[in-house]
Amino acid sequence: MNDNLKKLATIGFIAKGAVYATVGGLALASALNMGGEKAGLFDVVEFLEKQPFGKVILAVLGLGLLCLSFWRFVQGIRDPEDIGSDLNGWFTRIGLLTAGFFFLGLGGFALYEIFWNVPIKQGGGSPRELGDWGKYVFYIIGASLTGKAFYQFFMAYEGGYTKLFYISPSALDAKRAFVKNTGRVGLIARGIITGVVAYFFLNAGYRWSLRGSEKVRGTEEAFSFIQNNAAGSWLLGLVAIGLISYGIHMFAMARYRKFDG
Repeated sequence: MNDNLKKLATIGFIAKGAVYATVGGLALASALNMGGEKAGLFDVVEFLEKQPFGKVILAVLGLGLLCLSFWRFVQGIRDPEDIGSDLNGWFTRIGLLTAGFFFLGLGGFALYEIFWNVPIKQGGGSPRELGDWGKYVFYIIGASLTGKAFYQFFMAYEGGYTKLFYISPSALDAKRAFVKNTGRVGLIARGIITGVVAYFFLNAGYRWSLRGSEKVRGTEEAFSFIQNNAAGSWLLGLVAIGLISYGIHMFAMARYRKFDG
């Protein structure tokens, strides 16, 4: 595989790790009442902009996410690692392309925010704005996210993600365990958040039929939903630690990712 392509992917993994580590850090600070906030991925862009050298940070982050987006597009279209063209392969490649568009939007937003402040509309819009067919859109999105959540839980249980890493046979077992466990904890945390957001979409579709006033909510509201339930701040703190762990896992991905093809 082209070395320049590997470098782009590595830069992208670092940027992705920074985003998830920041989201988890803010949520953990909120759970511990240390002045943090329950922020979504796009909210992180605004948070970073307010920091010293914020625009420089956004420039680096935005370019990194664009690198990750390009890598996902290459994976989905050119298939340099021979994912395949059978049914399972196409599902995987479509998922990679979808991720590519998401990181393209997030990276583009980070770069756009350098020159123009773009307020994040909290709470989303009313399903009624989509017309009478809107509820089916929410059902489809909710079902897709439910499937993604179960897939993340399955990956955490099955451990197949470790096949993406190459760690020298002479390396300490502790290093292998670190890579495996950060990924497992991170995937579980992502699965919880994805599952809650899936519930929001499914609930929005259901309530659309009842009164047409339900709003679609995202990651920030998912954190609040978790915090306001039985285990409260403890559960929020654990999920936050999981997201930080996933960020660290992405840094390990940048260091030890095995590229086939």
